[in-house]
Amino acid sequence: MIDFRNVNTLWASILVETLYHCGLTMAVVCPGSRSTPLTMAFANHPGIEAIPILDERSAAFFALARAKKTGLPTALVCTSGTAGANFYPAVIEAKESYVPLIVLTADRPPESRHCHAGQTIEQTKLYGNLPHWQCELALPEANLAMLCYLRQNIVQAWEKSLFPAPGIVHLNLPFREPLAPIEQPELAEFKSKFPLQDFFEAVACPLPINAQISTLPWNNWQTKSGIIIAGLAQPKDPQAYCQAIATLAQLLSFPVLGEALSPIRNYSSLNPYLISTYDSILRQNQASKELIPEVIIQIGELPTSKQLRNWLNDITVERWIIDTRIENFDPLHGKTIHVHSSIEQIAHNLNSQLENRPCSKYCHQWCELETATRTNLDNLLKSLETMYEGKAAWLLSRSLPATTPIFFANSMSIRYAEYFWQPNDNHLVPYFSRGANGIDGTLSTALGIAYQDTGVLLTGDLALLHDTNGFLLHEKFQGHLTIVLINNNGGGIFETLPIANFALFEEYFATPQSVDFAQLCAAYDVEHKYVNDWQHLQELLENLPTTGIRVLEVICDRVQDAAWLKNNLS
Repeated sequence: MIDFRNVNTLWASILVETLYHCGLTMAVVCPGSRSTPLTMAFANHPGIEAIPILDERSAAFFALARAKKTGLPTALVCTSGTAGANFYPAVIEAKESYVPLIVLTADRPPESRHCHAGQTIEQTKLYGNLPHWQCELALPEANLAMLCYLRQNIVQAWEKSLFPAPGIVHLNLPFREPLAPIEQPELAEFKSKFPLQDFFEAVACPLPINAQISTLPWNNWQTKSGIIIAGLAQPKDPQAYCQAIATLAQLLSFPVLGEALSPIRNYSSLNPYLISTYDSILRQNQASKELIPEVIIQIGELPTSKQLRNWLNDITVERWIIDTRIENFDPLHGKTIHVHSSIEQIAHNLNSQLENRPCSKYCHQWCELETATRTNLDNLLKSLETMYEGKAAWLLSRSLPATTPIFFANSMSIRYAEYFWQPNDNHLVPYFSRGANGIDGTLSTALGIAYQDTGVLLTGDLALLHDTNGFLLHEKFQGHLTIVLINNNGGGIFETLPIANFALFEEYFATPQSVDFAQLCAAYDVEHKYVNDWQHLQELLENLPTTGIRVLEVICDRVQDAAWLKNNLS
């Protein structure tokens, strides 16, 4: 039931069809102009009962009653302006009585707001902190990537209205004119290219969390080529987490692409199918084509690697995301199904149901490429005598004492870890701040991790400078923190981006600060050492002190380092 008459009918019909695939059976619709695309889409869908009710307050309580009776979300639709405000009493009741409601408020586009356009109020966060989830969706576009974005957000809305407990979800939907289903001929070409047959393939009514594990097609997967992506993770029991992933990998004969910010590379002997060099492997055109799997199992959030993300974005493969949290962990908006369970619970259940599958040809191909690529990278970095910043991450993985906690600053520090962090069995404990991916608070966060312990921070100069007041904790700090400072006089990550080729780059993007870190450390009474060769750094890392803060400064050239990375990683 996709309506290609214009961009708004297309957008609204994708939204409604997605809700239908999730399990929606009823929508309560209040009359109004701005919500016309939504009204038409619900009214025309044969599988959804659309009930028109004039008064928004009455409509909301009617929808509340239906959701309470069926246990499934009811969609509630209104136009822009005060219409949505009349839903408020029922929204409060739904919140307090744990009733699933999906509130869809139509809105004017951004250019019509704050200029006294009619029937326009501030509708974002209209219901305060009552919803389980709320957001404003993008303006409609006849664009496949944006329609995938819409689909995945609607799936997220459905799940958030049900799990971990039923409640309110509010989506604010701006629409430009034409609001009526007036035909736009330019959509005819888009319609001919739209992948209607499989667009909703991965959308399904989510199962209760405790019912998901047994219903997954494990036996079917044992006959297919597949990969496991072990993404960002900080589990409470790293060894149990890594063992669970290894168990699943051997049951299915799936290679495990292990992010450096997961503990999996630091428990490498548990997993014979561990792949640490996937970023380099996927830069090889022939390999990236030959390695397209039939199934992808993603555990937690996606790894940092842009190369991996681009590859996943280019292939249309079903992806199952395993994570206990009720969140959308697919920024690519692909064909994903979320399984809200822990990998430990899944492995425990399957271990008694399935037998290990012999190493498949596909898995063997990944492992052979890992061996060759890993050997090449290790030899390349081992022989490198110049102070190339990427080698610091590699050396840390080889030199730190067992169980050392290490905090990675954002930007290039994390990326170098993903590129070069060598698998080991030292049970090192990675920490990171990848929620918002900012560089603020880097030093203070690392000090908190190392407090009453002995820890390490890998950081660039700008990330450290952004939080130098963290050194004020020096007097009260208990434990030890070694800071490996990569000083390349500016933002090295920008050297890898297209903006590096444009005027004003140095001043406005690289932003070199030319700070004398030795003097800065002296001002805070913090120990400082220049490190001019890798052997010296290795010796300092192998024998960490137990008290105080020290900065080990490695001076690098960001322009040359960016060129080295481009020449040797691609």
